[in-house]
Amino acid sequence: VTHLASWGQRHYANLATTLAQHTGVDPEYTECGLILVAPDETEAAEKWAEQHHRQMAVIDAEEFHRLEPHAAEPTEALWMPAVGQVRNPRLARALRRRLEQLGVDIRTDSEVHALLQTNGRCQGVQTSSGRFSADIVVVCAGAWSGRLLGELPSPPAIAPMRGQMLMFKAEPGTISRMVLESNRYVIPRRDGRTLFGSTIEDVGFEKQTTQAAGDELYRIATERFPILKQYPIEAHWAGLRPSSPAGVPYIGRHPQIDGLFINAGHFRNGIVLGPASARLLADLVLERPPILDPAPYAWTAARG
Repeated sequence: VTHLASWGQRHYANLATTLAQHTGVDPEYTECGLILVAPDETEAAEKWAEQHHRQMAVIDAEEFHRLEPHAAEPTEALWMPAVGQVRNPRLARALRRRLEQLGVDIRTDSEVHALLQTNGRCQGVQTSSGRFSADIVVVCAGAWSGRLLGELPSPPAIAPMRGQMLMFKAEPGTISRMVLESNRYVIPRRDGRTLFGSTIEDVGFEKQTTQAAGDELYRIATERFPILKQYPIEAHWAGLRPSSPAGVPYIGRHPQIDGLFINAGHFRNGIVLGPASARLLADLVLERPPILDPAPYAWTAARG
């Protein structure tokens, strides 16, 4: 996971700039930094940072307060100044617009009912809007990938995991850095909108939000950043993450069916792992030297 994330982080700024130039949609790549509150993991985190050449420093409560003056309880923490973020809805819009500019045929509202196979080779897909033939089929259906591939040999261990989030309509600069503590994180956008999440709920394909989760997220968010009580909640939504063993995605060809590839199972790291995963998968499909060793992400690789 770290290898994929590291490659992506080296290329994200240029990707965002290029997309904005070509499409007029700015994904808002912002290197705002991350404060990680994990007192029991400081030693392990420092070893990880040294091993992977990542910029990380232990900061005291005074420095925490300087970085985030509205935090309720500044404490010793880990500071990673080079960590960035993108605004994922804008990134998705920019990517789609760029694909359309390049002539890619995108079909929406076309549910895939089956993968078409003949003599051990995938030859296309059967959808709600017809049959599509292809020499290569890549399944990147997120949490639904496991369901689509479940009847085939060696089905991947991908399952949905619901996550709920809140968005506060705050003022720009109210919070300036991402802060992560106990699997709950705050992400401030350039225009002040501030995300807080998220839950991890094993409820199958149930995607509705719940009042209980919304109340819990609001309580934790305002306890950590009391200033957020001043701002309204603009949105509360839920999404289905594609969980996988140890959070290691499947990227590569099917071991028994020619022409069938997968790129799925990124769990909570889809945005940060996306660029490297897409590039690695493209390398494998086009049979060119891969950017990373593909073995850990192979369909049959041991995970966890």
